[in-house]
Amino acid sequence: MKNILHISDEVRSALEAGKPVVALESTIISHGMPYPQNVETALKVEEIIRQQGAVPATTAIIGGVLKCGLTTEEIEYLGKKGLECTKCSRRDFPMAIAKKLDGATTVAGTMIIAHLAGIKIFATGGIGGVHRGAEKNMDISADLEELSQTPVMVVCAGAKAILDLPLTREYLETKGVPVLGYGVDEMPAFFTRESGLKADYRVDDPKEAALAFKAQRDMGFNTGMLMTNPIPEEYAMDVALINKTIEDALREADEKGIKGKDITPFLLDRIQQMTEGKSLKSNIELVFNNAKVAGQIAKQLSELEK
Repeated sequence: MKNILHISDEVRSALEAGKPVVALESTIISHGMPYPQNVETALKVEEIIRQQGAVPATTAIIGGVLKCGLTTEEIEYLGKKGLECTKCSRRDFPMAIAKKLDGATTVAGTMIIAHLAGIKIFATGGIGGVHRGAEKNMDISADLEELSQTPVMVVCAGAKAILDLPLTREYLETKGVPVLGYGVDEMPAFFTRESGLKADYRVDDPKEAALAFKAQRDMGFNTGMLMTNPIPEEYAMDVALINKTIEDALREADEKGIKGKDITPFLLDRIQQMTEGKSLKSNIELVFNNAKVAGQIAKQLSELEK
């Protein structure tokens, strides 16, 4: 494992001392935003986590080595390489290692590295889920399966709004993954605070969230936990506007034959263009908000585990 997984000195020291650590993905750097905003956002997210008293651990695969805790130079490298980086989920790890590839970790990929390293809290923007039309093409993100089998809490703004949210919610329920609403009673919808879908339970503070996750771990469950944290109201987008924009972008993707793991980056890019950058601003702000909450939960969890 030492030859495959490299944990930075800072992250390793924090884990050994029982200090709070928050994992971060790298697909948001390579595929989620344009350069240089992707790098600026990644570094700001790390800074926000430090402000909460936790240590950030951005993950990736560089030269075939699983990395847990990137340097500023490595984040810059991924940001500039962008779409040339392979999106790495569970299925991609063996060949990425064998071929010594550079890979950006998805939600599922980040959960795997976090669990291998012993990190329990992970902050991201939004998770993947059941795609629209999945009843015909079976296009379901590996993120959902990972949540059903890897014991990591994922703090996000809900599933990405481009997905079939009711089916995504149903899938999570079937797999026994708790969907919690941070300060809200329903699962948010990424760009918007409303989805019309109930969360399993409402959580009102970081300590309550940490207690729930600790109870799940103490029971020996292997499932993860989804903490859905709504985008701040001032950055939320109009529901009707974003839904129409998504429908238009989906129609364009279908006409161009774009599918599989290429669909999400295409849609997010087109939505950004159609909203004249407003969706990108919302995306960045919701990631910042999730990082703040994840850092607070990680700190409370470390106190409970002392």
